[in-house]
Amino acid sequence: MYVGRDGTKTVELMAPAKITPVLLCGGSGTRLWPLSRKSYPKQFVPLIGDNTLFQASALRLSGATDALSFDKPVVLTNSDFRFIVTEQLAGVGIDPGAVVIEPEGRNTAPAVLAAALRVAETDPEAIMLVAPSDHVVPDPEAFRDAVARGLEAVEAGDLVTFGITPDRAETGYGYLDLSDKPGKDGAAVKLNRFVEKPDAARAEEMVKAGNFLWNAGIFLFRARDIIDAFKTHAKGLVKPVRGALAEAEVDLGFLRLAPGPWGGAEDISIDYAVMEKTDRASVLPLT
Repeated sequence: MYVGRDGTKTVELMAPAKITPVLLCGGSGTRLWPLSRKSYPKQFVPLIGDNTLFQASALRLSGATDALSFDKPVVLTNSDFRFIVTEQLAGVGIDPGAVVIEPEGRNTAPAVLAAALRVAETDPEAIMLVAPSDHVVPDPEAFRDAVARGLEAVEAGDLVTFGITPDRAETGYGYLDLSDKPGKDGAAVKLNRFVEKPDAARAEEMVKAGNFLWNAGIFLFRARDIIDAFKTHAKGLVKPVRGALAEAEVDLGFLRLAPGPWGGAEDISIDYAVMEKTDRASVLPLT
């Protein structure tokens, strides 16, 4: 039984669980202009510390602990950022497993499905940790402890998302409505529904209730399980995304998804496409 630094326990493991990181870094980050701009968005800028947010994200999802062992990351980005991605990964000593080029932004659902189909080509049972590349996580070890706590739910076939314990009635974030208040053991809790960004009064109510967390946009699941969920709840995405992979071209080591099929994929988030429809969603609390 693995015990985290905070005393919480995780699933019993014979060896560290192998995790395939999937980093999403296609956003333009124009709200932080001029420091962050369309041609060089915030994830590629060293806003905090010496490393960029993208580099910090990649480092956070690399190496090994007693419970986890991270594989090479799969990175989804666009053509404009492809050389920045490889240059910044090399700068922190990380070799990417695959850099997948999206012909155009279609939101997170097609991107996650493309990554899952790519990973499943070699291992359908692979555990994927999907994360944006522009988060600031002050305590990477605590984050990895939380990921380890989520493995039990993943082994049970759940699609795990991460929720941040709110410290204020924030109106700028979406919320996760949990079936119960998070326990002291830090275990995953079943998800009731996603809640859009609230007004101030509603945000106050949710924070006081204790069973609402901020939506972090981070996911943990097996490749096979998320693909099955897409087939069940977002079937219309499967054909164009699978087609974009089947017709993809290798270009200087990058995998360029085919623009024709990709353009037929709906522009939709994974929250709307799958997570709010499935009965297998659970939430892992984070501070």
